Amino acid sequence: MTEHSLMLPPERTRTLALASAFLRGVAAAGLGLGSLAVLVTLFWISSPYPDSGPGGALRAAAAVWLLAHGAELVRPDTLSGVPAPVGVVPLLLVVGPVWLTHRAARDAAEPEEGRRRPSQSGAFCAVTAGYLLVAAGAAAYARGGSLRVVPDTLAFPVALVVAGAAAAGVWTAAGRPFGPLPSWSPLVLQEAVARTLFRNRAEVACRAAAVGTAVLIGGGALLVAVALGRNAEAAQESFLALSGDWSGRLAVLLLAVSLVPNAALWGAAYGLGPGFALGTGATATPLGLTGTPAVPHFPLLAAAPDQGPATPLNWAALAVPAVAALALAWCAVRRAAPADAPRAQAWSPRETALVTGLAALGCGAGTALLTAVAGGPLGSGALGAFGPVWWLAGPVALVWTAGIGVPAALLLRLWRLRERGWAWRRDADAPEGAEDAQGVEDAEDDEGVRGGADGIGADAVPAAGEAGKPRRRWAPWRTGVPRDSAVQEGPDGSAVGGTAPAGGTPTDDPGFEPYDFLPTDPWHEKETREARWASLKRGSGGLMAEFPAHIPAALRSEEASGQPTNAQPTDAEPADGQSTDAQPVDADGRGATP
Repeated sequence: MTEHSLMLPPERTRTLALASAFLRGVAAAGLGLGSLAVLVTLFWISSPYPDSGPGGALRAAAAVWLLAHGAELVRPDTLSGVPAPVGVVPLLLVVGPVWLTHRAARDAAEPEEGRRRPSQSGAFCAVTAGYLLVAAGAAAYARGGSLRVVPDTLAFPVALVVAGAAAAGVWTAAGRPFGPLPSWSPLVLQEAVARTLFRNRAEVACRAAAVGTAVLIGGGALLVAVALGRNAEAAQESFLALSGDWSGRLAVLLLAVSLVPNAALWGAAYGLGPGFALGTGATATPLGLTGTPAVPHFPLLAAAPDQGPATPLNWAALAVPAVAALALAWCAVRRAAPADAPRAQAWSPRETALVTGLAALGCGAGTALLTAVAGGPLGSGALGAFGPVWWLAGPVALVWTAGIGVPAALLLRLWRLRERGWAWRRDADAPEGAEDAQGVEDAEDDEGVRGGADGIGADAVPAAGEAGKPRRRWAPWRTGVPRDSAVQEGPDGSAVGGTAPAGGTPTDDPGFEPYDFLPTDPWHEKETREARWASLKRGSGGLMAEFPAHIPAALRSEEASGQPTNAQPTDAEPADGQSTDAQPVDADGRGATP
């Protein structure tokens, strides 16, 4: 029985693939909006005194969902009658929509068996269009609620966030390639990206920038945690004063948790030096709090410093960017001068400084971008500015990481390339194109080097044929014997008892003979070869040819020198003209050894 499948033209299958990608975008947006709507509805049900009906709760959920994409909201109903903007985006809420969009675009662009995959640009456009269609509908639905969306923010940054997440999903489906660049990009950049060396250096710079930014944000979170610990009583009072029922307190707690990344970025900006604004007339820096802050009651804002001059504890926050710069330099030097590679494979000082500077530039750009979305207005008048100033935080982060990171990277490079004390450093540079030479084997380290009693140590003088080979440096933690340990000598100059230095060995062993030669290997002797050949012949089942074992040219010349002049060589041609089958001979005259 044969199973027939419906054959569709290519145009029809391409349309179906794009429609599937479009529906994936719609489903991703609907899933994020529905999850938030369920959460808001639960709080509305559990609230003893709701302000509106279920329609108002759903409109508020749609507005908060758009706020998670970066949209700015407006509260039209205020005591003063002036609409109050709400522009502080809880960064933890951004994770859900971004991840859903990324996954939808990745699944739409990944090839599947039995399904036609759309092009990368087609998948990106279809997923983005489907997601933005739902976002536009949510903005229209939220217009009649207590929180309204500013229409200008739907294009920027909502559409930009969705497009960026979809592009990242398509890039992930393609294997995260670093190039090639689009055809409309400058030719110089296309040629640079095509080089493997450029891609490797750019990858190291991006990783170091990400590490530096992560350490900077982590240090900011640590500063916030310490400040909240010192002002725990004030934070508890503000938390209890905002709501009296458990549903309201749970909502405040969830809002505070969603604002934790914002607080970490505020702490990072504080450690960098520019600080953050607490209203239009106050700024908190490590040098002190200037102006009159307009701080609403909220648990996280209890971590703000008190008014007055700064203390040495406030100045200690300046250690955060210094540690971030050192982490950035360490991440760059790990690739610039690997610990297990010879000197020839290490980067030059110019390359190390250039890659570290590019990483510092990326760290400054990332800090500026993150601090820009971490703040915003919370109202009108004095509440019109809250959070760090991005155009100050970014350049200052660049100055910190470049000013400390570049010199630290060069010093770390010199330290990692030093010769003394590094057992895995080689004395000789490896030749270009050659692999890293193997060091002393573990068995030699465990049996011959340990204790300096048996075998050759790490500082033994190499043989004449091994003068140019890489060798290990002396390492006291491997030998367990000081380098300058004394050895007693006898009348003939030989060592008599005592502790041998690294590389030496006592001669009180009766079976020890210094500079003794190994016995000759009997592998190529005639009797051994004939016995081995006969054993192979018996095991082959009669498939091997009838000819004697071939003797290598080196041994044949030695036997010929020991025979009389009129003696016939073993593998010479018979006198009767009959030729004996010979084994193939290599280019150097040596035959193959069975």
